[in-house]
Amino acid sequence: MTMHPSNPQRRTLLKGAGAASLLSPGFVMAQDDPWARADRIRARFTRPLSFPQRDFPITAHGAKPCRMVTVQAWLDSDSGAKAEVQTPAPGSPDAWPGIDAAIKAASKAGGGRVLIPAGHWHCKGPIVLLSNVHVHLAKGAQVHFSANPADYAKHGEYDCGPNGKLSLSRWQGNDCLNYTPMVYARNQKNIAITGEDWTSILNGQGGVTFEDGSGEHWWAWSGKTAVNAHARQGVVNPRNPESLAGLAPGLSVEERARIETGANWRSDEKFLPALSEAGVPVEKRVFGKGHYLRPCMIEFVGCTDVLMQGYQVTATPFWIHHPVACRNVHIAKVRMESMGPNSDGFDPESCDTVLLDDCLFNTGDDCIAIKAGKGRDTGYGPTRDVVIQNSVMNSGHGAVTLGSEMGGGIEHVYAEKLEVRNMHWKTDPLGSAVRLKTNMARGGFLRHFHVRDLVLPNGVKIKPAFYKPLPGSPIPAQLASAGGGTVITFDSDYAPAFDAIRTRPPQISDVHVSRIRVSNVATPEGSFSCYQAFVVMGPVAHSYNGSENKPVLPVTNISISDCDFGTPVAGDKPWYAYNVRGFKLRNVTIAGKRYDTDISA
Repeated sequence: MTMHPSNPQRRTLLKGAGAASLLSPGFVMAQDDPWARADRIRARFTRPLSFPQRDFPITAHGAKPCRMVTVQAWLDSDSGAKAEVQTPAPGSPDAWPGIDAAIKAASKAGGGRVLIPAGHWHCKGPIVLLSNVHVHLAKGAQVHFSANPADYAKHGEYDCGPNGKLSLSRWQGNDCLNYTPMVYARNQKNIAITGEDWTSILNGQGGVTFEDGSGEHWWAWSGKTAVNAHARQGVVNPRNPESLAGLAPGLSVEERARIETGANWRSDEKFLPALSEAGVPVEKRVFGKGHYLRPCMIEFVGCTDVLMQGYQVTATPFWIHHPVACRNVHIAKVRMESMGPNSDGFDPESCDTVLLDDCLFNTGDDCIAIKAGKGRDTGYGPTRDVVIQNSVMNSGHGAVTLGSEMGGGIEHVYAEKLEVRNMHWKTDPLGSAVRLKTNMARGGFLRHFHVRDLVLPNGVKIKPAFYKPLPGSPIPAQLASAGGGTVITFDSDYAPAFDAIRTRPPQISDVHVSRIRVSNVATPEGSFSCYQAFVVMGPVAHSYNGSENKPVLPVTNISISDCDFGTPVAGDKPWYAYNVRGFKLRNVTIAGKRYDTDISA
């Protein structure tokens, strides 16, 4: 494999991105008003980004609109249902060269606005933003990214031979070289992608059959609707070596054996975290062609002053928005409509100073999932200083989620004034309103998490997904887990069997939730709001498999106040707590009964 630049070390690949995760200036606030810090975060975004007042229309650089045809495409990955959708006609002109040329021309001129006019545009490659460039979709502009993985292995910075020209990315918390995301930037400053309104659409075509004739589509790679049983992220990929010995020669036989655990450890989704645990440098973590790790739709790495505003994004291959190691990130008035697998709406990872405002989520996975690296890939540091406000969550696994990849830590997160609508409660209910996911592998810390003023007019999922403990665990299997069924879920032993190395006990403290109102829905079995009001499960020492006997600390300083959780199905067990200290309920109503109590378990 030929790499350009030749044989870059991990520190070179990641150079610059880490700068965005430096400690932000300290906020000194009164102890009795934690929300004052949220006001300071919001104030950072009162001054809009500024770009030179000159336009670069893509049509001036040769881009031409395309004709659309109707095809059958998958609606999601679970039901197998299809519907008619519009896609570019075969042989449509490729708008990518014109878009790319306009961005480069704007950059060369010192910045400006790249304008995508109204119409349908077939884009056979990634939109790569550069400093001081603002890409704007006019009213009625629709960019349809090609349903062809090879188009995202042509333009990357790193020539990886048969795997394609790939980009530095992060996939579920681990760094790698992979397909370039549909919208991408790395180490850029002052960048924006915006739309005029929700008729300005970025379409990832996640459920449209690939143009290569394979019969697959992006969502099939998750495994549920794959035509080829081997074209999946979760089955053994013969392209991954049978042993890590060649990639990590410094590991002892015993160390390799611990990592090379499980029949499918060579599947792409497990091989990448194995490379992280083995300390394999990023330049040797090569995926792309011949592999099945779907790219994010919009991913910015190591960028400063980022705006995403005013457009709709649909049918994305994987996570919708994924800023990594970015600073000063603002997302506003964006509509996210993607019911595919892992269609998280907004996943800031190891970012510093983030504001999400006035967005709408209709997603196949978490609406928001705050992350901070996994395994040994925590060099970007924590995610901190995040405000989430004034938004609607129509569906998803969790409305506001932290984790599960949170090895670098998460702190100072504020969520308020959210309508967790759960509009598909009869057929595809939202799992939880507030949830934490971590385990002994993903570790990390969560502290200073504040939530208030959430309305749940249709409750949450009332048929729970039960926890799957390791053999011999003290936790009961019949427990609502992070898979859904509770309004608030803290699962510190999330999917423990997935991870071979479980040596990083998480630490959770200082979480305060207030003013949540949950309404019941009428079902044949009765009127209910959830399965249980909340589950707060601290770290489970039984799941630790290290040799250092690290302390397994309880969840501490937790409060839930001034909340009404409606009527849970499990009325005799309205909550569950484990390994918790300093947990206070104040003016909490469950099934009409008020609770003012302290919980230790």
